[in-house]
Amino acid sequence: MTSTSDLEQLAEIELKKEEEEDQMCVTDAPSVPPSSPDPSHPYYDVARHGIIQVCGDDNYGRKLIVFSSCCLPPSHQLNHRRLLEFLKFTLDQYVEMDYILVYFHHGLRSSNKPSLKWLREAYSEFDRKYKKNLKTLYVVHPTNFIRIVWNIFKPLISHKFGKKLTYVNYLAELRDHLNYEQLVVPADVARHDEKLLAAQKGGPPPSMKTPPPRPPLPTQQFGVSLQYIREKNRDAVIPPVVSQTVAYLKEKGLRTEGIFRRSPRVQVIKDIQKLYNLGKPVNFDEFSDVHVPAVILKTFLRELPEPLLTFRVYNQVLELLSVESSLRVSRCKQIIESLPEQNFIVTKFLLCFLHMVSQESIVNKMSPSNLACVFGVNLLWPRHGSFSLNALTPVNIFTEILIEHYHAVFGSRSPPAQVLP
Repeated sequence: MTSTSDLEQLAEIELKKEEEEDQMCVTDAPSVPPSSPDPSHPYYDVARHGIIQVCGDDNYGRKLIVFSSCCLPPSHQLNHRRLLEFLKFTLDQYVEMDYILVYFHHGLRSSNKPSLKWLREAYSEFDRKYKKNLKTLYVVHPTNFIRIVWNIFKPLISHKFGKKLTYVNYLAELRDHLNYEQLVVPADVARHDEKLLAAQKGGPPPSMKTPPPRPPLPTQQFGVSLQYIREKNRDAVIPPVVSQTVAYLKEKGLRTEGIFRRSPRVQVIKDIQKLYNLGKPVNFDEFSDVHVPAVILKTFLRELPEPLLTFRVYNQVLELLSVESSLRVSRCKQIIESLPEQNFIVTKFLLCFLHMVSQESIVNKMSPSNLACVFGVNLLWPRHGSFSLNALTPVNIFTEILIEHYHAVFGSRSPPAQVLP
């Protein structure tokens, strides 16, 4: 039987071998962090490297957190204890809800890797609250080093946690599980993926051409614009998915603890989306789970071609932090009142409901702040690129104000077609 020390030595040998193989290829340019955090960030010394990124949600409303090894600087330039604290600081904002971790392994070197002792400490410090709501850990571009390290840690890892690990050999495989466009993929990782594909096929990587999209069904509800849904649904100003999920949750979910923080089985969500897109009736009572319509509502918002709050206001929202606190409610009101009429009507309908949810927060634990963490990234995202860690704070503050100060923000504008839940 191989001892732990032998396995650790073997892991080091494998890592050096992988480095040598990489050096035989064209040297990658150093990774550049996607965005620079505010220097006042409590973990600026770690955050500035871009090692950890929060990238919105996956396809089923679960928060998506990315760890990129290629962004790790040499070990003497980074306090790994601070790295662990920053990881916990980031996860602490989301561990009360279901979340996903994506680990990009490419770029881990003997010069920048944390020690195996650090890994053991990290695993022991991540208690049940961190592990319980982690739904999947995707390890992208795994190597023999990963498999050896897994064997070292196997005695410490529960069978239940082990089942959450998923190896992903190529980036394209992530598209089946995640909102890939939201994912922050370092350039080093993308180039490495191309090399792997080229080696597999014995030639240069194919050009990534997107196939032409199929025309949507007349009954389509997900992935089409508000205008399309309105035209195909007898001029209904509130999309059927929104009106039906809100009506059900208002009746049966307002006092459910952690509403909007849990995710049912992925296949259930896919089946309901299919029913809606085929124009077939959906009876949420059949599923005996109020978290099903909650996730369907978030999924509908996330799959709109343009966010409900539109691309146009994204930069205005990012500037909210520069607005004096006492003036932020009126600034949010200005931004909301500038929305096109249909977007305003649907937004007012939705935020009226979320305000109702927050009114029951003593029971359901969903304060305006907690709801904002869940809904912010589903109401607003950039036209190009991914959500950055820096954008989350202003987007969440903006969403929290819309929920908490609903009457002040929405009270002045009432279009003739406006309906409320």
